Amino acid sequence: MGAFLLDLGGFTPLLYAFDDREKILDLLEGITGSRLTYSYFRIGGLYNDIDDEFLKGTREFVAPHAPRLKLYKALVTENIIFRKRLIGIGPISKELCRKYGATGPVIRGSGIAYDVRQLEPYSAYPEFDFFIPTFEDGDSMSRYLVRMEEIAQSLRIIEQALDKLPPGPIMAEKVPRVLKLPAGDYCYAVEAARGRFMVRIVSDNKEIPYRVKLRTPSLSNLSLFEEASQGCSCPMPLL
Repeated sequence: MGAFLLDLGGFTPLLYAFDDREKILDLLEGITGSRLTYSYFRIGGLYNDIDDEFLKGTREFVAPHAPRLKLYKALVTENIIFRKRLIGIGPISKELCRKYGATGPVIRGSGIAYDVRQLEPYSAYPEFDFFIPTFEDGDSMSRYLVRMEEIAQSLRIIEQALDKLPPGPIMAEKVPRVLKLPAGDYCYAVEAARGRFMVRIVSDNKEIPYRVKLRTPSLSNLSLFEEASQGCSCPMPLL
């Protein structure tokens, strides 16, 4: 939201966004030791356990964000200049999304409720109650609204995760130093910030896989840009 508005000439929302961002980074730094590039997960578990300070700080951050989102709605979403720059601009149809394999906010902004976390559940997501935000117009405004609603749903998921946080060990016992997949073709996907992120590994039961392929959502999302922007003389944010 902050960077997007900066591109349109609005500086104030960026300051609000950075205020939120710094609080999040402070929490993550306290637990991982880093503010940007984290190395917290390990094969078999986590680097270290979270502490009461992290739990308390996370709850204090999540709790006041309902009024904060109302502020963003009044400051940005309902701004008439902002709306005129986005409504009706860069419409992307459902068919175009399917043609290029678009995912994430791009396809949800065109009215298709596709989210790996619900359609191909993994990790703890089946235990959480949240919905997939979609908007039918398929324009730049719809993709922006999807992003804003995702913030609200993320806060909702975090609250549930805090309430359901289980006790117990943070690392599996006797994790082997060298991991070798049995021979075969493996493919797994998760819902990343911009859509479906997929990893494919072809293993011949050796330490180094025969092939590793990372499929990022941005390639498909950006591939449709040329066709979607034909006849459009205005900037077309894809978000």
